[in-house]
Amino acid sequence: MGSFSIWHWLIVLAIVLLMFGRGKIPELMGDVAKGIKSFKKGMADDDNAPVETSAKTVEHKADEVK
Repeated sequence: MGSFSIWHWLIVLAIVLLMFGRGKIPELMGDVAKGIKSFKKGMADDDNAPVETSAKTVEHKADEVK
């Protein structure tokens, strides 16, 4: 039950080709590549963005105990 034969993979490939068609798979891979490039560009933009160092603090004064 662990390994698949070449016939299993051929049947899976045939089903995938029937579902998506020959032209659809390269189109999907192109969209995935564009998404990865956009993600990397966004991550690089975040690294180059200046980091705000001004932190706001809230001071609390305790009421005097009488």
